Amino acid sequence: MAKTILVADDEPAMRDLFSESLTAMGYRVIEASDGWEALEKMSEIVPDLVMLDIMMPGLDGIAVVSRLRADPRFATVPIIALTGSGDRERAMEAGFDDHVMKPATLAELRKVVQHLLSP
Repeated sequence: MAKTILVADDEPAMRDLFSESLTAMGYRVIEASDGWEALEKMSEIVPDLVMLDIMMPGLDGIAVVSRLRADPRFATVPIIALTGSGDRERAMEAGFDDHVMKPATLAELRKVVQHLLSP
């Protein structure tokens, strides 16, 4: 069975890009348009990996990762920060496992995802 990745980004074009790329790599993708929707979807399923845009209206990626890390169900789920700002240090301090600059190349995305999902 394919591993499941939740992608949360408020920009539809970015969500589509990540979703299409990950699907082409063989992953099952669940999309969320903001932090609240990501948390709602994760109340129903524990994905194998989460990709969160840091800058989203309402509940941003930093707030979402904080909530996820406090929940035992998600404490060890790998979470990737998606950002255009390149603030890797801030993301890592917040509890993310890795960081991807938007827009990411397919090679960069594949490298980070495979690294975090490898046994």
